[in-house]
Amino acid sequence: MASNTLPVAKSSWSLSAEDKPILIAGAFILVILAIGTVYTLTTQGTASFLSPTYLLQQLQVGAFLGIVAAGMMLVILLGHIDLSVPWTLAAGAMLGTAVGGPYAIPVGLGVGMAVGLVNGLGVAYLRVPSMIFTLGVNAVMRGFMVMLTGGYAPQSIATPFMSFLATGHVLGIPMPLIVWAVLSVAIVLLLQRTPLGRYIYAIGNRERATYLSGINTRLVLILAFVICGGCSAMAGVLLAGYSTNAYQGMGDAYLLPAIAAVVIGGTNILGGRGRYLGTVVGTILIVLLTSVLSVMQMPEAGRQIIYGLVIILMLLVYGRQRSLLT
Repeated sequence: MASNTLPVAKSSWSLSAEDKPILIAGAFILVILAIGTVYTLTTQGTASFLSPTYLLQQLQVGAFLGIVAAGMMLVILLGHIDLSVPWTLAAGAMLGTAVGGPYAIPVGLGVGMAVGLVNGLGVAYLRVPSMIFTLGVNAVMRGFMVMLTGGYAPQSIATPFMSFLATGHVLGIPMPLIVWAVLSVAIVLLLQRTPLGRYIYAIGNRERATYLSGINTRLVLILAFVICGGCSAMAGVLLAGYSTNAYQGMGDAYLLPAIAAVVIGGTNILGGRGRYLGTVVGTILIVLLTSVLSVMQMPEAGRQIIYGLVIILMLLVYGRQRSLLT
C-alpha cells in the first residue's frame, strides 16, 4: 500500500537528538532575556524586561508573526516558498475592513485562500518555481490594491470583532495569543494526525517517489498554499484590528521574519523535515530580539546588522549540527 511507503513524521512537541536547532534557539532566547534584563537594570534600575506584563505584550505582538510563520512552514516543508505573503496579508486586511460588518473576517480569509489557490495551481500544474510564481502574484496583488485605493490609504476601519480579536483579553490572556494557540494545535494535528500531514513530509523528501506511490501531490501542494494564504490573511485581519485600520505595505515586515522563524526553528529549507515547536521557538526568538534592540534604542542600521548576524549565526550552527547528525 502507498501509505506504508511514506515516512511517518515525529511528534511536533517531543524533543530528541534531531531537535538540537530548537534547543539552540531556546538558548539564544535565554541569552536575549539576560541581555535585556541587564540593560534595563543598569539604565532603568528595574528588571522590567522580565516582567510578565511586558513579556505578554511582546508575545501578543509576536502572535501576528507566529500565524504567518505557521502557514509558511507548511509550504517550506514541501520544499517551496511563498513570497506573496506581504500583499496577501495586506489584501486580506484591506478588503476585510472595506466590506465590514459580519462578513469582514470571512471575506479577508477568503481573499487570502484565493491567493493561495492561485499560487498552488501555478506551482502544481504550471510547474513554475514557487519563488518566481509567488513573487509575481505578490506584485499583481500590490497592483490590485493600489488600483482599488487609488494609491491612498484606505479610509475603512476595523470592525469591533476584529479589534476584539487583536486587542481583547480572556482571563488575562491576549486574544491574538489564543488565536495563535488554536491555530498551532490545528497545524500540529494536521501534520501528525492526518494523511495530508504525512504527504507534506513525504513530498518534501521526494516528490517524485510520493507521486509514484499513488498520492495526488498536486492537490497536496494546492492545499498547503491555500492554508498559507489563509494564515497570512488572518494575520492581516488581526493587524487591522490592532491598528484599527488596514494600510498599504502592512505585510512587508513579515515576509523575511516568517521565513527566518521557520528555518531557525530547524525546518529544512529544502523541505521534508521540521517540527512546529521549532517554528514557535523561532518566532519567539525573533520577537524578543527585536524587542531588545528597540529597548536599547538601537539605530535602524544597527538593528538590521545585528538581526541579520543572529539569523546567519543560527543557520550556521544549525547546519553544523545537522552535518554531525548525518
